[in-house]
Amino acid sequence: MGSRRAATGRRRTRPALIGGVAALVVGGAGVGAWAVYGGGAAAEETARSTSAAAREKVKSGPLTAAEVTTTAQRFLTAWQRGDIAGAAAATDDAGAATALLTGYAKDARVTDVTLTAGTPAGAKVPFSVKGTVRYRGEAGGEEVGKPLAYDSALTVVRRAGDGEPAVGWRASVVHPELKDGDRLVTGEAGTPPVKALDRDGGEITAAKYPSLGTVLDGLREKYGKKAGGAAGIELRVVRGKESKAAKASDKTLLELREGTPGTVRTTLDPALQSAAEQQVAGKPRASVVLLRASTGEILAVANSGHGFNTAFQGSLAPGSTMKVITSSLLIEKGLASVDEQHPCPKYFSYGGWKFQNDDEFEIKNGTFRASFARSCNTAFISQAPELENDDLTRQAKEVFGLSMNNWSVGVPTFDGSVPVQSAAPMAASLIGQGGVRMNPLNMASVSATVRTGGFHQPYLVAPSVDGRELATASRTMSASTLGQLRQLMSYTAAYGTAAEAMAGVSGEVGAKTGSAEVDGQEKPNGWFTAYRGDLAAAGVVQQGGHGGETAGPLVAALLKAGG
Repeated sequence: MGSRRAATGRRRTRPALIGGVAALVVGGAGVGAWAVYGGGAAAEETARSTSAAAREKVKSGPLTAAEVTTTAQRFLTAWQRGDIAGAAAATDDAGAATALLTGYAKDARVTDVTLTAGTPAGAKVPFSVKGTVRYRGEAGGEEVGKPLAYDSALTVVRRAGDGEPAVGWRASVVHPELKDGDRLVTGEAGTPPVKALDRDGGEITAAKYPSLGTVLDGLREKYGKKAGGAAGIELRVVRGKESKAAKASDKTLLELREGTPGTVRTTLDPALQSAAEQQVAGKPRASVVLLRASTGEILAVANSGHGFNTAFQGSLAPGSTMKVITSSLLIEKGLASVDEQHPCPKYFSYGGWKFQNDDEFEIKNGTFRASFARSCNTAFISQAPELENDDLTRQAKEVFGLSMNNWSVGVPTFDGSVPVQSAAPMAASLIGQGGVRMNPLNMASVSATVRTGGFHQPYLVAPSVDGRELATASRTMSASTLGQLRQLMSYTAAYGTAAEAMAGVSGEVGAKTGSAEVDGQEKPNGWFTAYRGDLAAAGVVQQGGHGGETAGPLVAALLKAGG
């Protein structure tokens, strides 16, 4: 049957009774005391030769109390001593046990482990864990440490193949928060926190400005390591594939050191940000952005839904606000002029689709000015036969800086999309449908480009903070085209579909409304883009209806608040 050897190594110690159970002092790495049940036989293990084991009958039947306590003792003693191979051999999955127990010391950095067993309940043995988590970062860095204590449990089973008692391996044996495939890691808690400031130096918080929660997340992601802060140190559960498939998130178990935030100054104006928050509050799915037209500085951004930053990252059909870009294209190509007659029939068919105006109106013998102000769809669709498939895409990129995916705002953004299309979808894109997608940030920039005569990429953090380059447009509109476009937007703000919303907004103003049909929605998304002096803004109210009635008042209120 082979030889017997003491599990406790070279030193023998007479056990002393503590509360009716025997205490065994274990020598070697991670010295500590733990309670076991039974006498000296519990510290022994039997080694058999392969040939003898092969001849022995496979064990079966219920586990005895002695088998449970002996197996638990063997596993816990080896783990406490740092004998990973010995502990793993006491389980029914030595490979998985070896990997996780190795990581417990190497990755989780748990030292001075003491394991104390409780009273078994059948084959299940509870035990408590005490240790210390120590972490030292870069060479010469200060070591941080903190006590760790938790309860866990193991279950003894009969091992497949030979029937010998073994610890049924599960990741939860090491820590109850672990699922199979997960691991424990001690280290920096992601990127350092960031203290964001408005343009006046006041701190920005999600509590004060609910819309800015996602913005603050974006600032931390981009500037956490550049803003002078330090990440916290923590012991956390890092989820494996199975846990991620079940949508389980990483979890912090112990914070060794809090992070210290760095500082990032933004372009947000506190008064205008407060005004933007008030405008969207209580309104379903409303978003708005306000810019300084001459520089691209973002002065305010707000969303009534705080879980997603639609104002910056939304991808929605912009409806008739897209006609600002389309008008600049038609004027440049000599296909339209402000005061020249321009067709606005009830219907126009192109590429197999029949297009119509809202309420099937028409303007007989009207000018392009009238068609723009009233937002006549067919006035734009009728010019599709005269255009190349990529004309609108090139206009959006070259003049308005859109659809290039290269804006560097300081937080994540969607930079608009005007794909090359053909036939009916190309015609639909002329009126902001088809495959065209925008958000309020993009459309505020469109109005800013018209107001100043050139594209200035919007930004939330000045490029001087991190030396990044802002996106540029390759050309500007001619003076004639720009002048006519300003006339169209100014007339619309005074006498067209934007007049009601813009009433009382003084100074040099221009505006355009939009309504975008969306499959499955009873009401269209309402859009509005406008400028006043050196301010430009845009907003959308999803499922709101006509833009002049829904998004218009939000935008106009911000333009007024800007002075």
